[in-house]
Amino acid sequence: MVEKARKEKDARDANPEDPLLWPFAAARLAMDSCFWWLERGPVEQDDRCLAWTTPNDVALELATMRLRDCSKDKSGPPALVCAPYALHRALIADFAPGHSVVQSLQAGGIDRVYLTDWRSATPDMRYLSIDSYLGDLNVAIDEIGAPVDLVGLCQGGWLSLLYAARFPAKVRRLVLVGAPVDLSIESSLCRLTRNAPDMVYDQLVARGGGNVSGGEMLRLWSKAPNRDDIVAALQRDLSDEEGAALLARFDRWNAETLDLPGKYYLEIVNRIFRENRIAGGSFVALGRPIDLTDVKVPVFLLAGLDDEVVPAAQALATAGLLGTPPAFIAAASEPSNHLGLFMGARTHAHAWPRIAAWLRDDLSGVLARRA
Repeated sequence: MVEKARKEKDARDANPEDPLLWPFAAARLAMDSCFWWLERGPVEQDDRCLAWTTPNDVALELATMRLRDCSKDKSGPPALVCAPYALHRALIADFAPGHSVVQSLQAGGIDRVYLTDWRSATPDMRYLSIDSYLGDLNVAIDEIGAPVDLVGLCQGGWLSLLYAARFPAKVRRLVLVGAPVDLSIESSLCRLTRNAPDMVYDQLVARGGGNVSGGEMLRLWSKAPNRDDIVAALQRDLSDEEGAALLARFDRWNAETLDLPGKYYLEIVNRIFRENRIAGGSFVALGRPIDLTDVKVPVFLLAGLDDEVVPAAQALATAGLLGTPPAFIAAASEPSNHLGLFMGARTHAHAWPRIAAWLRDDLSGVLARRA
């Protein structure tokens, strides 16, 4: 009998399509993909955390973030990099020389650069919502001085887009990089997130005491990147001494996780991924329904051709939802996976200089040039 049970278990393990097991397989895969996608914001910094690549000062301390000022000087329009608030720190935007969004923008002539350094959730943050993060983003932009150029990475992309629709006068230009917005464009992540039972997400929050534990997610669910994954993310050979140092730094970055407020996390799962409210026009932000046609500022969309988290078709489909005239929408795709859009050496050599030039460009002549 024991032997029979063991053989049945082995058969089920070898056949993930077994209809009796799909809810559990979907739940686990949803967690795996979701938390690989939810590349997280920042942890409280101490001596154990990796240092920033770019010198910076803390311009503002808020409940949800530290606003980091990475500016070289105070000339020109300010750019605020809205990092993803997910499994990892905001260092994803300032990983290493040649692999840093902040440094690429500076090298491209953007002197005033700021970064949202999201805090890891503490017990008293468990009831913070998406509105809480939009509200603090608004305070940060008022501190910098509107209008700003918002550069949203992954989850920071849909947050930036919500902000631009809610406060259109405070955004000069908008850059969305690997940003999931219209979740009707199919991906494996969307399917798995929708198929996982509600109890999976509720129990995850309950186990964290009202928050989602980044450490638990990394231990139990997150896909551990192998060397090939890291090479694809950093887009360079890791066999030399510099590569070995980058590999060690990546491993440390991957281990520095953040916790998410439970309410915020469940809103993302339900309102954004499962109900597609942003693209569907039914999302309410800070008391007002969001209409993406209210976004009329110039927009730059960057997608990864090898991005399995936010497929290029999904990342670029945002263009059709906005009120921005087509002549003022720029789009580019790179042979990159998801992390490579933010960390990849090739992407930083090609796409990010183009984004910086676009931010500096006088777009008043665009219509005349394309006529």
